[in-house]
Formats: sequence, structure tokens, C-alpha cells
Amino acid sequence: MNNKSKASGTILCVSLLAFIVFVVYLLYINQEVFYAAHDRSEFIFGAPFFHTLMSKPFGLMQYVGAWLTQLFAEPVLGSVVLVVIWTLIFYVGTKAFKLQGSASALMLLPVACLLTSVTDLGYWIYVSTIRGYWFSQSVGYLIMLLLLWAGRSTPRKWHLVWYLFGVCIYPVLGWFALLFVICLALTEKPTWREFLGLVLLLFTASIWHTQFYSNLRADDVVLAGFPRFETPSDSSPHLSIPFWVLGAVSVLMPVCGRYLVKAFVPIICVVAGIAFTWSLMFQDKNYVDEMRMVRYAENDNWKEVLAIAEDNKTPTSTMVFLKNIALMNEGGLFERSFKLRNDAVNINNPDTLHVTLLDIASPLVYYNYGMMNEAIRLNFENAIQAGFSPFYLKMLSRCALAVGDKKLVERYTTILHHSPFYGDWQPSPVTAKIKELQKCYPDEITGVENSDSYIVNGISLWYESNSKVASEQALFYAMIRCDSRRFWPALRNYVKLHLEEQFPLHAMEAYILYIDKAPEEKRMMLPVEQSVYERYKRFWATLENKAKPGMTIEKVGEEMREEFGDTYWWYNIFGRKPIYVNAGIGHEVAS
Repeated sequence: MNNKSKASGTILCVSLLAFIVFVVYLLYINQEVFYAAHDRSEFIFGAPFFHTLMSKPFGLMQYVGAWLTQLFAEPVLGSVVLVVIWTLIFYVGTKAFKLQGSASALMLLPVACLLTSVTDLGYWIYVSTIRGYWFSQSVGYLIMLLLLWAGRSTPRKWHLVWYLFGVCIYPVLGWFALLFVICLALTEKPTWREFLGLVLLLFTASIWHTQFYSNLRADDVVLAGFPRFETPSDSSPHLSIPFWVLGAVSVLMPVCGRYLVKAFVPIICVVAGIAFTWSLMFQDKNYVDEMRMVRYAENDNWKEVLAIAEDNKTPTSTMVFLKNIALMNEGGLFERSFKLRNDAVNINNPDTLHVTLLDIASPLVYYNYGMMNEAIRLNFENAIQAGFSPFYLKMLSRCALAVGDKKLVERYTTILHHSPFYGDWQPSPVTAKIKELQKCYPDEITGVENSDSYIVNGISLWYESNSKVASEQALFYAMIRCDSRRFWPALRNYVKLHLEEQFPLHAMEAYILYIDKAPEEKRMMLPVEQSVYERYKRFWATLENKAKPGMTIEKVGEEMREEFGDTYWWYNIFGRKPIYVNAGIGHEVAS
């Protein structure tokens, strides 16, 4: 018997250690996600924000969760707090459900559900309106377990009082109050009188709560605080799976927990928990790289932005724009941009959610191109939906500084200074390039379109500016548009303003292409390097050789990418659409 107990104890310890290692690993690889969670989560110090959340059930948990989410400004600190909460859940859960020995491993399953809920969100992190999501569910579940532990520790005659208390605590705990009542009823098996009283109590409470919260839908009242991921156009029901499983496991534990005391139970729990989390978590390198680039771009750390761009071989449109802004600031736009790819891939999103540059970084892009009014408008539009998070408050502060409104700067920074991590934060000085771009054109709010192509089209029209920076951007985005009608005036203006400078590589490649393929345009004669021209001829010879009947443009492009993917010619023929149009190319080459 002693040997069996020792073996069971050893299996339990090893299983717990394996699960802990898995949790630490997932938290480690999601550090950038946690920083983005704080950057895109709203917590406003003061009564209005508090009362807004308290006006609906589960609001207090959301308020506590929103405050704790600020800790992700230091991702390690926020992760440690999460681990502490989950450790308490494990310990209190074993007491509340009276799990002993190997059966205590069952509490790893709720922890796995909560771990999944903070690693499977994906691009909803940018558009979700659930306040305090990252901590509120863990805190709510912990309080529910504490109540269950307390309820089971009191004499049976007090259980009806606990049922009544569970109904009364509903405005605080939301759906966890209902879970508490169900778990308490299942653990102690109420008599038929208690059961009838409980049913009558729940029926009366549902009517009262529905009337009290008349501004909410009936299902939102019954399961208040239960995370749902829906917008008028998008829905991701699979993100609610961890919480359905959490509820189901909690309900089944009082029924089955006493029977699951075999030595192998911890192994099953660990394998099930790891498999569940791993199968549902969101994994995508671009997702994390976008977050890193946005973080560095916020701090004007353009060298790090370029380091990420050099490492990433399949950039999204957000990454392409931030990379080109980095090259504008660091230099080398016409020498490196097409070597680092301007053909963007679509966002890897497994559900119907439609997320674009607009949701991820458009205010930051507009700001760096000196388009302050557009940046301010987009900041407000996004913040009204997703909340005035640190990201939007910081961008609004920088925009206010750029337009010279010191009162607005003070207003936004004052809000930020209430955060424990932004006590001394001040917006960075406006760079010389941004100031120069601000003076180049009338900064008008069009309010017509916010797509990636809108930025490309707008900047490509700056070819009449006397600014060196603006002329460079106008020429570059005329090349991105593959529009010879804008390329030639932009090139003339660029050459006029950069007379003493060397003709840059990518501009030279575009010049050779358009002077060869756009004979209807009025030409200008510029010297080009013989080696570049010879490579251009090899490009067309290779293309003619590979463009056979039945071959798609995509397939030809991929075959030519290794040799010519760093040229403007490759982008012009094969890669121009994906940067601002979410559509495939895939046309067959004519025979």
C-alpha cells in the first residue's frame, strides 16, 4: 500500500511539474501578446469609467480585470500575477470540491481552460470590447471557488442561505454566481424540498434580474460576463469554448471527482489540458511580429522595426507600411525596400473576423506621414469602439503635440499618468521629417476611405511638393501603385530636388521598366548602370522562358522570386496587388 501511495504521489508531482513547465512556456512565448493586451485595453481612472462598468452585471470583475491588465505593461509581472491566481484556483478548488490525492489533478483542467482563454484570442485583441477580459474570468472563478469552499464548510441547514446569497451576488459575479449555485447543489445533493426551493428561487431571480437589467438581452442577463466574441459583421463562437468547458468541468467535478482517484488520473489530466490548450491557442509568427513592430514604432525605434522586417519573409500589409516608414526615417527606402518585400500576405485569421491595417496601426501610419487630422479621426473612431487604451491615448497625445495643442496634450497625458506604468510619460518630440510632411499639403479630413490603398493613392499625389521627403514618398508610392502616369511627374520632381545625389537602385529599376514599357509617356533621359540594365534583360528573358501555357502568374512569380524577388520588376509583375487588395492573382498565362 505504501508503495502504491508513493507511486501515486510521484506521478502526481511529475504531472504537476510537466503542466507547470507547459504553462511557463506558453506565457513566455506570449509576452509580446500580453504587452499588446495592456496597450489595447481600457482602464480610465475615475468615477465615470467605474460607474459605467458597475451599471451591468459582472461589472466589478471587469473593473478589477481592467486594472490588473495594466500590469501587462511589464509582461513578466502580469504573467506572475496570472500564475498566482491560477495557483490559488488549484489550491482552493481542491478544497472546494474535496479532491484528494490523484483526484486533485482534476483542477488542472479549469486552469488549462483559463490559460487557453488568454492565448487563443488572436486578432480579436484589436477589436474586442470586453473590458478586463485577461483577468476578470480568472478572478471571478477564484471567488466562486472561495464561496463554494465556504458554503461546503458550513452546516447543511445554512445551504438555503448560501443559495440566496448566490442569487444576490449575481450583479458582482455574473455567470459565476449561477455556476456557484449549481456546484453547491450538486456537491451536497439537496432534498426535494430544497430542490423545489432552489428552482423557485432561480425562477424568481431570473425574472427580477431581467427586469432590473432591462437594457440587456435575456441571454446576456442569464450568462452575464460570459465572454462572447461578436460584432455586427463578425462572430467567433470557438473563442467561447474554453468557458463552456470550464463550466462543464466545474459541474462534473462534484459528481465524478470522488471516483477519479486512480494513479493514472494526473497523467490523463495533464495530457488533456495540454492538448486542449495547444489545439485552440493562436499561433502565428506574423501576429507577434506585427505587435513587436508596432511597439517599436510607437517609440520611434526604427532600427528594431527594420531588424524584424529583415527577419520576416512573409510580411503583412501593416508590417510593409511600418518597414517603409522605418526606411524613410533611417534612409535607404530606394535601396532596400523591395529587397525586404512589398508584396504583403493576407492576415492568418482562422475565423470570419476581418482585421486590417485600420485596426492594427493606421493612426500610427498616418501620424508618421504627417497626416494629423486623419490620425486623430481614426484614433477617436477606433477608441470609441475598443476603448481609450494606452495606445490611443499615447497617439492622441503625439498628434496634439504635432498640431501645437498643449491643452490637449496635458489632458491625454493626465489620464495616462494615473496608470502605475505611465506616471512620467510624455510624448516624444515631433521629428523633423513629420514636421516637413505636415507643411507639404493641406491636411484635410476626407472621411471617405480608410483602406491601405487610400494611403498609397494619397501619398502618390504629392509629386508637386518642394519637400525632399515628400518627393521621395510620392515617387515611391507611385511605384507601389505601378502607375506610370504618376511615376513620371514624381520622378521629375524627385530628380529636380535631388540633383546632387546618386540615382537610387529601385528608382532606376522602375525608370528602366517604364521607359521600356510605357512609350506613350513623355520620357526623360537619365543615366543607368549597365549591370542593372543587363539584369533587367535577364528578367524578361527568364519570364518569357517560364511563362508557358497552363502556368499561373503566382507559380511563375514564385519560381522567379529567388533570383529577382529583390527587384522592382518582380514586384510590378507579380507582387503589386496584395499590399492593398485582399485577393489572389492566379491568372493563367495565355498561350
